[in-house]
Amino acid sequence: MAPNPSIKQLSLIKGAVFVAALLPFLWGFWLVLRQVPVDPLEYITHETGDWALYLLCITLAVTPLRRLTGWNWLIKLRRMLGLFTFFYALLHFIAFLWFDHFFDIAAMLRDVAKRPFILVGFTAFVLLIPLAVTSTNGLIKRLGGKRWQWLHRLSYLIAPLAVLHFWWMKAAKNNLAQPALFAAIVIVLLGLRLVWSRTRARAPVRA
Repeated sequence: MAPNPSIKQLSLIKGAVFVAALLPFLWGFWLVLRQVPVDPLEYITHETGDWALYLLCITLAVTPLRRLTGWNWLIKLRRMLGLFTFFYALLHFIAFLWFDHFFDIAAMLRDVAKRPFILVGFTAFVLLIPLAVTSTNGLIKRLGGKRWQWLHRLSYLIAPLAVLHFWWMKAAKNNLAQPALFAAIVIVLLGLRLVWSRTRARAPVRA
């Protein structure tokens, strides 16, 4: 029988997930204050980008995990995880805009146009914005369930773009082991969705 936590237990689980997702930010902030990283600007940029990708993969893993385990309550954690993904992606973008261009939007856009890996990352971030904005209950009701679901399928495009951005950055340092791992994770997570989608499509025909 699939575990079905009570309302109190679910609140505790949500609280634990919230703290766990916030800890990397708090730990990084503490390290920068203590002047531990040799290059704090590079550390902030890389750490926020890495955690945006980690949480994006965790968010995408919620639905497959729910289907494979029968733990339907996991779906109640997905919105929080998605918003934390956007939070770290926003910090990553601010670090890029601040430290690399000192809030010069024109210079930033020129840089985006020149360097493909930045263009890919910037595109993934822009696509995340409508997902974060429409995560409130009010906007979900306004959009309607089907339109909201179609909009949030942008995450299936965002994930490969984020991995490609990460891959190009690591390729410059000849360090492709981690990007290859993330590429494999995203392929599996999206592949499972494709298989289940085709299975659903064939079910009426068989009936």
